[in-house]
Amino acid sequence: MPLKQARILLCVSGGIAAYKAAALTSTLVQQGAIVDVMMTPEAERFIAPLTFSSLTARPVYTSLWDEPERIPHIRLVREAQVAMVAPATANVIAKLAHGIADDLVTAALLAARIPVIVAPAMNDAMYRNEATQTNLRTLAERGVTFVEPESGFLAERESGIGRLASEERLVEALRISLQRAQSLRGVRLAITAGPTREAFDPVRFVSNPSTGATGIALAREAAQRGADVTLILGPTHLGAPAGVRTVRVETAQQMLEAALQYAVGCDVIVASAAVSDWRPAEHADQKVKKTGEDLNVRMVRNPDVLAEIAKRKGKSFIVGFAAETQAHETNAREKLQRKHLDAIVVNDVSEQRGWGAQHNALTVLWGKDGRRELGEASKTVLASRLFDCIEALRHAAHH
Repeated sequence: MPLKQARILLCVSGGIAAYKAAALTSTLVQQGAIVDVMMTPEAERFIAPLTFSSLTARPVYTSLWDEPERIPHIRLVREAQVAMVAPATANVIAKLAHGIADDLVTAALLAARIPVIVAPAMNDAMYRNEATQTNLRTLAERGVTFVEPESGFLAERESGIGRLASEERLVEALRISLQRAQSLRGVRLAITAGPTREAFDPVRFVSNPSTGATGIALAREAAQRGADVTLILGPTHLGAPAGVRTVRVETAQQMLEAALQYAVGCDVIVASAAVSDWRPAEHADQKVKKTGEDLNVRMVRNPDVLAEIAKRKGKSFIVGFAAETQAHETNAREKLQRKHLDAIVVNDVSEQRGWGAQHNALTVLWGKDGRRELGEASKTVLASRLFDCIEALRHAAHH
């Protein structure tokens, strides 16, 4: 993807490789990018802000108190399309992993809703230290992209891994991130997520352990790729992604009505909600009191939200979810064919796996024998992998 007019926020932290960030800035500007530079106080010990302001013809920000009335740590990440930390020291990586925001760079990145790329650069021993590796894994689970350091001669006159990645690799990472951020531009996309609750008196209901975390991660990822997203969300303690149109529902019937209003006709529909299959036939207006008798509650079928959406498929690309405890792929393929879906995502929920957890393992099935394992990862990472797969399948279907 061309970098012309791309808005890039470059965050420079205090390592000897800071001088390489100046060369990177020059290359990005020459290719037409609009680059805003932030520096940590330690970075100023290695290279002067004047260098970057001369290259970008824009102000360089080094403190939370630079133009405080314009709130730079919020404004700059809102104006940018992607942020890159290069070089990223062990200290900055640790702060990002633990949500510490004690300078302009870390405060800005804590507020970032845009893709973030981190390019570590440090001594080999610091990079390999388990604390640093744990922090890197934590950030990766949150969807941060890394440009791995290279091996070679280090500032300490030692050899090992820790050199800042080459300029070519850094520019390529920016191109990929910017392309991904535009990959769903103009696409209308609806996602159903979370459980439903079917009450039989004012204080009791039938439901399941779903928290909606997967659907929320999918909505956030789709929005970051430029889609116009509507999230139809069942009852959950989790908050919806900022900037995503969210429709809150409680029951399966409410989810169906919302899906018919907001999902039907969308370019892509991802049905990740765990909709209750049954509901109590009767609802008591007052709390049902305990007696010496057993309580028998007659259950009736709920509407099949996904099937009703699929009946009105039109040109929509519909992806279903199958939460299975046995014969996972066999059951999922039957559902794929029966409901005329374009793809289905298999989720093993035996022994409560997947429900409410931060990690999951997913497999995508399509057609007669199409299959792709997304692996085990955080739900944020799986959301990215799933949309990579959906985009590839849509592209193949249109060609």
